[in-house]
Formats: sequence, structure tokens, C-alpha cells
Amino acid sequence: MILFERMQQIAAADPSRPALCDSQQVISYAELLQKTASLAEKLKAEKISRLALFLDNGLEWAVIDLACALANVVLIPVPVFFSAEQQQWLLESSGADALIGAARIGWTTTPNFAPALQRRLPLSVAELPAHTAKITYTSGTTGQPKGVCLSWEHLMRVSVSLAERVAPAQIQQHLTLLPLSTLLENITGLYVPLLSGACSRIPALAEVGFTGSSQFSYQTLAQAIGLWRPHSLVLVPELLRLLVMLCGMQPELAKSLRFIAVGGGKVAEELVAKSHQLGLPVFEGYGLSECGSVVTLNAPGNALPGSAGKPLPHCQISITEEGEIHVSGAAMLRYLGEPAAGSCIATGDLGYLDDQGFLHITGRKKNVQISAFGRNFSPEWVEAEAQLFPAVSRIVVFGDGLPSNVALIHPTPGYENSLAEQISQLNSRLPDYARIHHYILAQLTVENGLLTANGRPRRAQILSQYQSRIHQLTSGDIV
Repeated sequence: MILFERMQQIAAADPSRPALCDSQQVISYAELLQKTASLAEKLKAEKISRLALFLDNGLEWAVIDLACALANVVLIPVPVFFSAEQQQWLLESSGADALIGAARIGWTTTPNFAPALQRRLPLSVAELPAHTAKITYTSGTTGQPKGVCLSWEHLMRVSVSLAERVAPAQIQQHLTLLPLSTLLENITGLYVPLLSGACSRIPALAEVGFTGSSQFSYQTLAQAIGLWRPHSLVLVPELLRLLVMLCGMQPELAKSLRFIAVGGGKVAEELVAKSHQLGLPVFEGYGLSECGSVVTLNAPGNALPGSAGKPLPHCQISITEEGEIHVSGAAMLRYLGEPAAGSCIATGDLGYLDDQGFLHITGRKKNVQISAFGRNFSPEWVEAEAQLFPAVSRIVVFGDGLPSNVALIHPTPGYENSLAEQISQLNSRLPDYARIHHYILAQLTVENGLLTANGRPRRAQILSQYQSRIHQLTSGDIV
């Protein structure tokens, strides 16, 4: 188990080196090994098979994750941003027989066990493929979340590849901003720092700006970065947009940062260029849970802005005649309850590899839109370009079969009066067939079901809800 071997090497050479910390305490590599081993023995004694973990970000989450790996207990992270119905589905479909988190009806608390442990007999137990170490649930865009079964060996291949790719940045302090229940931060915020001998700071999500599933305070984020001076962050495009805005006002926030990875969606090339102008070392990447998270990543000395980077050493990428990205060498074991995945993953994403081997993402295969005039375009391209305009908090574009394009826009509070002008500026950057000809103000949130739990648009639901309004706009009934 390469991670624990690496931790032992570090602890032997420098027992007091910080491994994990939060706002109040620091755990050294030696202490972390002891805590992990102790909890692993307790989990073994309880004969736990599958443990659901439903906690806020923090040191406890990290120790439990590591202890499950050491005890060969399948870990099932419960995303804090899942709805109550999604959480219940996860617990039932996964066959979890133990839970660490808030008390739930139907679960029995185990006495004298810390952290607080609850047990139950699962209603049904889905068979797991051999070597399953973690079941990570994807929120998807329709239906119930799917459980992705991953092996520890696979997780370590990804983590080692990432540690090697980012090594030139000499990261010593990472700050987790995304929930650890998301595979991306689980790997980059826990496994990669420990493999690299760095310290990962894991505060509660509220301490870095998150409130609920879709609200975020950029002021709190600024305070966290200013206070803790991290070397590395992992961001989704919306958080990069906020960080660029913050560093425009407070340039000193960029000074400590050595590596900022951005993934989870297409990023406008100009937004990356603007971040570089502000001194932000932004590196784009690409991946998906079915491939164990990160597949490609730019890095110092090996970067091409506007691309998603080159494939990590453990995997290979090919492009089909239709332009779909296929990944081999990094396939999940399978979806929970479905047949084996095979050795190659068809991602559903469109893109191409350039002559230098950098991957470029152009959109989603199923989202390509063909206007009534026969012009093809990817809405993700337009939506990424909109990231440059602060008045646009969220945007979803529709043009399939329509004579003109319609955008559903969730405006940024306080910027409503400048929205029309900024849409005009956005259009000036686009060819006519991709421009926004009409827009509708809309509340695009997780709570009303129009975004997935991780913030991606549920296009089918949005179109269904606004179809008549879109038809009126494009048919000329309303000017």
C-alpha cells in the first residue's frame, strides 16, 4: 500500500512534520499513522463491510477515509450537497451496513465507539466487484446517482501520477475548498499531499465560503486564503471566476499560490489568461469519476493554456471518428449493480488531441446543438465564454432546432442592471450562429432541481420547464 509506505518513510525521517491541519489543530505524519491504525483496528473489530461517511470537511473525515483503506472496509462518501432523497438512495443502493454522521432513523448507535458509529442490516446487498475500496456516487444529469466502484490500486495510480505531475510546483501546503466527498478533492486534497510529504489544511466548508449546496461567500474565501496562505488549490470554473475577481481587488491573495488546478467544466481561455496576468498559476485539467478522477492535467513546464493538458502517465486517450474521447488504462471496476466496465471508458465528451499531445475539450456529445439553419455548435463553448462576465452567475444555452438561440441566465446579485450590456459584449466575441439572441432570467439552483448536486445544468429539466417561453421568444410572439 504505497500511500502508507510513503507516510511511514516521512514519519521515520521527520516524525513531527505536519500532515493534516484545520483551524484548531495540527496532526503530524507520526500521529496520523497512529490514529489511522487505531481506528482501522476498531473498524475490523466491528466487522464492518461497507461504511457510509456523511461528515463535513475536517480532519475526522480524512482519518476515517485512511482507516477504511487500511482495514479493507469499503468507503462510501455521502456528498453533503446531495438532497435528502439522493442520500437515502445512496444508503439503500450501496448496501452500507455502517454510517458515521448525523443520527438517522432506522440506524442504531454503537456504544463506546468514537467517532459516533451507527449500524443496521441493509435491506439489500448489491454484489461488489473484487477489490472494491470505494464507491463514489456521481450526481449525473438525470435520474438517481450512480455508484462508481473503484479499487485502491486504481486510486493510487491516479494519485501517484498527479503527485509526479505537480512535483515541480514544490507544494508544501494545500487548502481544500471542495467537499472531500467529491472524488477530485478526495484525491488531490488528501492522497496527493500525503504522497508528496505536504500538509493539507482541511477546514469546514463554511470556513472557506460554502453555505448549503449552492451559496458561496467570496469574502470568506478571500479571508481563508489571506489567513492560511496555501500553495495549492483545486477549483471548479465558477470558483476560478470568483478568485480572479478577488485577486483583481486584492492582488496580494495570489502571492502564496504555486499551483491552482481547475476542472469539472470547460473554462474560457481568456479567463485563464486573465488569471495568469494576475499572477495566479492556473492549470487546467480533465477527468471523470469513472476514470478515477483526473485523466489529463497541465503542469509547470508542460502546459498549454486553453487545453486540458496531457494525459497522466497511467492512462491513454484516443479520439473516435465522431470526436468522442475514450480513455483506457484508467477504467472503474464497474457501476454498482451493472456489468463490468471493460478496459476502455467512452466519456461522452467531445475533443481532440493536438500535435503536441494536449487534449482539447469541445463539448458533450449529447449536447451538440443544430440550429434551424443547420449550424452546429456546443453550448458549453458559449457558456464558458460567459464566465468572463461578472453579471452572469449561471447560464444555459438552447438553440437546437431553433431559428435563434435562447439563454437561461441566473444573474449575479447586484449586477442585474449591467446584464444586458455584458450579454452584448459576450455576443461580440461569438459568431452569429452561437450568439445569444434572447435571454430569460431564471433561478438555476440545486434546490429547485435545475442543477445537479455538483452544479451542472440539468438541461432536459430546464428545457421542459421553459419550453413554452422559449418557443414564444423564438417564434416572434414576444419581442
